[in-house]
Amino acid sequence: MIGEFEDSALLNVFGQAGLGIFAAPSVIEKEVRGQYGVEPIGRVDAVQARFYAISVERRLKHPAVLAIVEAARRKVFG
Repeated sequence: MIGEFEDSALLNVFGQAGLGIFAAPSVIEKEVRGQYGVEPIGRVDAVQARFYAISVERRLKHPAVLAIVEAARRKVFG
């Protein structure tokens, strides 16, 4: 084992240098392959990640927050 990292940027540097493997969401596979010059070695279908937008307001109103939420919906569920 080369290392175990909490810092995703450091993890990506080691993975890009061919010094190990790292997990990445399949929804961004194309971007990860292009940015880091890596290739997938396998897939795991049972892993899921959840993201939450937490607000003190009952309804989202801020234009930036609304844009982020809508972009995430299109990218993940689109």
